[in-house]
Amino acid sequence: MILRLTVLLLLLLNLAAAAWWLWGVPAPQPVPATQAGVPTLHLLREALPRAATRPLAAPGAAVPDTSAQCLSVGPFTTQAEMRQAFAALAARVPRIQYRVAESAVSRGWWVYLTAAGREQALAMARALAAHGVRDDYVITAGDQQNSISLGLFQDPANAQRREAQLRALGFPAQMRQRVEQVPQYYIEFQLPAAPGFVWQTYVAHADILDAQARACD
Repeated sequence: MILRLTVLLLLLLNLAAAAWWLWGVPAPQPVPATQAGVPTLHLLREALPRAATRPLAAPGAAVPDTSAQCLSVGPFTTQAEMRQAFAALAARVPRIQYRVAESAVSRGWWVYLTAAGREQALAMARALAAHGVRDDYVITAGDQQNSISLGLFQDPANAQRREAQLRALGFPAQMRQRVEQVPQYYIEFQLPAAPGFVWQTYVAHADILDAQARACD
């Protein structure tokens, strides 16, 4: 009996609480957006003017340094000399690279006779010997096969005298310059920003090399 009264009492209390929530609490009144005499609030990003935007450089992109100075030094006559100079400068300059260029180099002036074949070349060699010309030989291979070489001279005047001597003896001697394409090596590097760097200190035979300013690209 007591248990039933307790349950009934709790039920009545719950009903009373529900009725109070439904009819006793007034509905909330809307708050006006603005009130007289009170300034309107704005978010910070709305109140500040928009700044002009500028795209950022991509991460890692190199920015050209207009104050940088670069040199091209050479030509080095051998690859070994270029490599030695490259190794000496590489640890002391910001950037460095090497370049190989082909260059026409004179190998002297050649005086010679041409022949139609092996037998004619040998016959001309015997005729030269009969006239006291000894420093000659018959070329037996290559592009000038069966030609008769009469000397290679560094001075063109000496070659001209040799040609004239052979022509005076009745031989149709000719002369021409021998030109060979040879590689020449250059080192191109950027000078350090600190003044006073003397690259000649680290390069052997720097006095015979040519140094030209170039763009640092």
